[in-house]
Amino acid sequence: MFSLGHSNLPIERFLEILTQSEVTAIADVRSSPYSSRSPWFNQRDLKLRLKEAGIAYAFLGMELGGRPKEPALYRAGVADYSAMAKTSTYLRGLERLLSGAERHCVAMVCSERDPLECHRCLLIGRSLAELSIDTCHIHQDGRRELQSQAVKRLLKEEKIPLEDMLWTWEERVNTAFERRNCRAAFSLNSDRKPEEAWRIYST
Repeated sequence: MFSLGHSNLPIERFLEILTQSEVTAIADVRSSPYSSRSPWFNQRDLKLRLKEAGIAYAFLGMELGGRPKEPALYRAGVADYSAMAKTSTYLRGLERLLSGAERHCVAMVCSERDPLECHRCLLIGRSLAELSIDTCHIHQDGRRELQSQAVKRLLKEEKIPLEDMLWTWEERVNTAFERRNCRAAFSLNSDRKPEEAWRIYST
């Protein structure tokens, strides 16, 4: 399973990256499959270019998107990935993703450049890891980073030790994901400062 953030990539480079990784289908996990800054990633245009390149397209934003519609899936106004991962809608989307991976080499696509700033890593990649699937995140320079490697980078960025005798690995990882979730996930209050959001989110 691959993942890629399109950001502002030229469409030619985007397709090149997919082709180099032998991707045969993409799962669009954007809640809203449009881009004002890079209109070639709007759903209609993207599907056309993918079809020309022989790459299948599936929209999974309703099931696996990072912007839930249900108020109960927000904590302190921030999309709560832990709660989202338990919903029947999300689990159905995960099943669709895995089913597609039986027939294709699949890449999840969203807009954020860095997987640690995107739910394709913080939510979906984490769910896949629980199923012993180590998602491979493709960076725009072609570099690849496994989900397991991204988790270690996340711990480092969140200043959480990789080893601690009094703090289990699971506790450290959960804390790192919770902190990043609070800052990176979609927020209903875009004016709230990260420190304030974390204080409310973690209580």
